[in-house]
Amino acid sequence: MAGRTGDVCPLTKRYLDPVATTTLPAKKKGVASSSIGLKMLMAGSGVIFILYVLLHMYGNLKALAGQDAFDTYAHHLRTFGEPMLPYGGLLWIVRIVLILALVAHVYAALTLIARNNAARPVKYQVKKNLGSTLASRTMRWGGLALFAFVIFHLIQFTIVKPNLYGSASSEAIKESPYVMISAAFAMWWVLLIYVLAMVALGMHLYHGVYSASQTMGLNRTAVARARARAIGAVLAAVIVVGFLIPPVYIFIDSL
Repeated sequence: MAGRTGDVCPLTKRYLDPVATTTLPAKKKGVASSSIGLKMLMAGSGVIFILYVLLHMYGNLKALAGQDAFDTYAHHLRTFGEPMLPYGGLLWIVRIVLILALVAHVYAALTLIARNNAARPVKYQVKKNLGSTLASRTMRWGGLALFAFVIFHLIQFTIVKPNLYGSASSEAIKESPYVMISAAFAMWWVLLIYVLAMVALGMHLYHGVYSASQTMGLNRTAVARARARAIGAVLAAVIVVGFLIPPVYIFIDSL
């Protein structure tokens, strides 16, 4: 035993046999699969959604000009680019881009959530919400609510166009987009769903803008963080108010 070195068992006072260990270098993640890459993916897909939402809001405001203006705008969207594009070609291009952006956004969000849960399997008994905002704490649930609303919205105004209102015929609803939205927003429960969805959208946008600017390294100072919050608040307010003006106007006009 003389000259032997190594760890000694505290119970038997004997030397422990050395255990061979192999330490492999951790596999490095690529930029695209890293956390910063996923956050950039969320930010980029979020920008696509913001641009679409702004254009969609502009189109919805056409309803304030009356049936002819709104129906002409809706028809122009379907004939845009003819004859180079088929009828409705532009809308299908937009839909494909939005679907890809949605898949990327959801994938990045779920992957980041899973990594955060794996890194912290036991929740600390601390005030972890200290300094957070309502928008940040409800980001996940707000995203799920918006996803459910998008499905409802597509079924209501694009895919099925069901006549749930009774104030107009099914033929008129399918022929005139203005008649369709007028019949829909004359119903209080449709307006309520729309209002709640826009509030969720505004909160999602507010926190999303701040998170995106933080991901891109723009929130390094207190002034920069305040500016990011201000931009997010203004953008969210403009979009929420802009989307709510037509349905609220239609509902009040129907009384």
